[in-house]
Amino acid sequence: MVEDAQPENKKLNLSDLRLAVREVWSLAWPTIITMTSFTVMQFVDKLMLSQVGPTEIAAQGNAGTWAFAIIATVMGVVTVVNTYVSQHLGAGTPKNGPKYPWAAGWMAAISWLLIIFPFIFVVPYIFNYIHSSQEEVKLVVLETQYATYTLVGSLFLLIGRGFSQYFFGMHMPKIITVSTIIANVVNVIANYILIFGEDGISGLVPGIPGTKALGLQGAAIATVIGMFMEMIIPLIIFLGPTFNNKYSTRAPWKPCLKTMRAIFKIGWPGAIQWGNEIVCWALFMTVFVGKYGTNAMAAGYIALGYLHLSFMPAVGINVAINSVVGKYIGAKKPDIAVSRARVGVGIALVYMTLCAIIFVVFRHELMEWFVNDSSYTDQELQEIISTGANMLIMVAIFQTVDALGIVYTGALRGAGDTVWPGVVTAVYSWVFIVGGGWVAVTYFPQAGSIGPWIAAATYVILIGITMTIRFERGGWRSIKLLEGDEGVEAARAAPLTIGPPSPEADAAIADFVDPPAIDE
Repeated sequence: MVEDAQPENKKLNLSDLRLAVREVWSLAWPTIITMTSFTVMQFVDKLMLSQVGPTEIAAQGNAGTWAFAIIATVMGVVTVVNTYVSQHLGAGTPKNGPKYPWAAGWMAAISWLLIIFPFIFVVPYIFNYIHSSQEEVKLVVLETQYATYTLVGSLFLLIGRGFSQYFFGMHMPKIITVSTIIANVVNVIANYILIFGEDGISGLVPGIPGTKALGLQGAAIATVIGMFMEMIIPLIIFLGPTFNNKYSTRAPWKPCLKTMRAIFKIGWPGAIQWGNEIVCWALFMTVFVGKYGTNAMAAGYIALGYLHLSFMPAVGINVAINSVVGKYIGAKKPDIAVSRARVGVGIALVYMTLCAIIFVVFRHELMEWFVNDSSYTDQELQEIISTGANMLIMVAIFQTVDALGIVYTGALRGAGDTVWPGVVTAVYSWVFIVGGGWVAVTYFPQAGSIGPWIAAATYVILIGITMTIRFERGGWRSIKLLEGDEGVEAARAAPLTIGPPSPEADAAIADFVDPPAIDE
């Protein structure tokens, strides 16, 4: 249902507000669950490894961040499968959709072979360069081990991402939601068995007789198992007789350079933006926060884990707003697009402000949750809890403004304003996260590991303010994406993440709430 255009200064009545919230939320919740999958796996690894020791936490955080920097670069390309699939669904040619996940799968496999697999042999040099002291030899060994497993297993993650996007493009997100939940349950069980073995968690959970405790190696293997599960379930459904009979999903399995070029043409900006920002955060944690020792890194990664959990739901709202704004812009109803964007911002503001309050009030308890008295010395316990609690205060400071940046970025992308936000994000991240971090450790070492966090907080706050001003000034209203070759321009306007705008302007809610039946 698309309501009549209304002036921007007209306030939504209660019925309109309920419709707007339902519309945004119906698009957001499946995306939230899916996009948090890898983050949850990493968080569970961190939580369980905290029972082993601070070195393992730091190693998992460093290795996971550097590994995901290269993985995200490839992932930024293959995620645009949903754009093409959604376009064909709206055009009444859904049988043309299956060629895109197949092409993305081939691109993922080739990229893994030519880029990611060789990177396995580079990561030891990166960690040796970052941690040059003799006391950090164990840290380097553990980092290299975890990164190696993650990079090898990323083949499953990348191939699976293309097929997952197919179902989002077909407006069938619940398939991916179920596969994600199963993958995370399997990951938790595998973590418990492989990390602790027959010893279990002392005083909490008994072990599994006859199994060996692998520690960090076990956490890495469990993550690979989780990635495999997240790939195999959508793939089985995609190749199953029901989908194959309806959409000929098995037919276009051979590599097609034309389809690969089409995917790369609109996917490369997302690859650069994703990879660039993660590299900056990797430098932030391993170089600047890491300068203050293993305990500071352990505290930092615990705080970063909470940060990831807090903003991923907002990213889901970002994707929903991306889609909703795109639909109403396509329907030539920009005022409704603005109202929907503001509703999304309001939902994210409430949620992330609540997270900020929790981080401040329960900062010590949240840190204590990660540390086990029997695995740490008194000095390590005190330092990690105290440092991490201060870091959570820094995280809380920018939570509310972060909601603005995340959601308004999605609104700008939905309106077709994609290049400018990407450039600004890249510039800000290098200037404030990397440059600001360097200034903090060089000229204000007395601030300790909190110094780089102040620089990072500045980055997040400025992004939030900048994106808010950019959207509310309304310059995007002059962008005419659907003139000329509508198919190509619509594809360029589509989001670079999960959740494409439907070709039909009237399908805002029906896309996810009432997905098309397979046997229709």
